[in-house]
Amino acid sequence: MDKLKTISWVLFIVSIGSILYALIFNPSSWIVYAIALVSIPVSVLSFGIVGMAKGNKDDEEGKRREPFIGY
Repeated sequence: MDKLKTISWVLFIVSIGSILYALIFNPSSWIVYAIALVSIPVSVLSFGIVGMAKGNKDDEEGKRREPFIGY
């Protein structure tokens, strides 16, 4: 889970950086469209994965105390 969280943070930072690049340096329009089509969904999805990976303190303590019993 830590690997997924790390990858999600990296993707989030890279996508936000590319969006800021498109806003600040004003490249040609097709580059802005490509950045928007790729970076905005990636940033939303990676931020969602990071948010889901956190979990509550109560859930984490419960996972430590109780063994996995299946579904």
